[in-house]
Amino acid sequence: MDELRALRTFLAVADERSFAAAARRLGATPAAATRQVAALEAALGVQLFVRTTRQVSLTAAGAAYAARVSPLVAGLADAAAELRDEADATVGRIRLNAPMSMGQRVLPEVLTAFQSRYPRLALSAVLTDEFVDILASDCDLAIRISAPPADKSTIWRKICLVDRIFVAGAGSRWAKLSTPEDLSAEDALGYASDGAEEVWTLAREGRRRSLRAGQRLSSNNGEMLAEMAAGGAGVALLPRFIVEKALRSGRLCQVLSGWAPPDIWLTLFYPPYDRLPPRVATFSNFFETYVTETHPLSAVLARTAG
Repeated sequence: MDELRALRTFLAVADERSFAAAARRLGATPAAATRQVAALEAALGVQLFVRTTRQVSLTAAGAAYAARVSPLVAGLADAAAELRDEADATVGRIRLNAPMSMGQRVLPEVLTAFQSRYPRLALSAVLTDEFVDILASDCDLAIRISAPPADKSTIWRKICLVDRIFVAGAGSRWAKLSTPEDLSAEDALGYASDGAEEVWTLAREGRRRSLRAGQRLSSNNGEMLAEMAAGGAGVALLPRFIVEKALRSGRLCQVLSGWAPPDIWLTLFYPPYDRLPPRVATFSNFFETYVTETHPLSAVLARTAG
């Protein structure tokens, strides 16, 4: 006897109060439904239904049994549905984490376009400029802009290199800055949290210069640093996509042209999956294509794809 099928048949008969109606609902024959319930009664040693020529009704034992097994069968059905959804690349919920500036300037169009293409996939985005421990957080993936990953406990996917430039207020005394020797550490705005210093390592034609930024002013938010630089507070090193609008308007200007900072990457980080859930893989593929080819900022977001 297929016990689960017999239980489903039993509950359908109890609900319909008819073997024929229950059989139609289940896509079976009345004879098959009758045999399954009879086999279940024999296995339990209890009569579950009173059968007359006019109706079928539960016995007291049958009613008590239905009350116990109905939520269990429903739970099994829900579990099976969840597993099917988990394996479906177009159904479910994706929880992602992203830096504040990336979230504000890039993600709205990405997520809107993604949801339009995959309407059965729900998206939940949390924005923060704090470091996110992907192992401890409740998210399916994290978007990061950072130095090349060194964390061995997670898996990651490099999307592209992120173009960074040095900027200063267009009317500030740093507007014509061309060499790092003319910039004091106190005037370098640092991207860091908890008041920490950021080390700038600049390279040009085989020459290297290092500078400890953030000694006087630092923040863990690129938008704030861009505004401080535009206001004349100093020089900031920021992704071009953050400052592009201010560069076009003339509020900021690029300085230290030709001096290259170390590479930073736009990367997707994941918990240590054995295999990416299909829905997460679907979003990852869409995200990479959109931010490097389709998004209006794609031309200034990535210096080099790969």
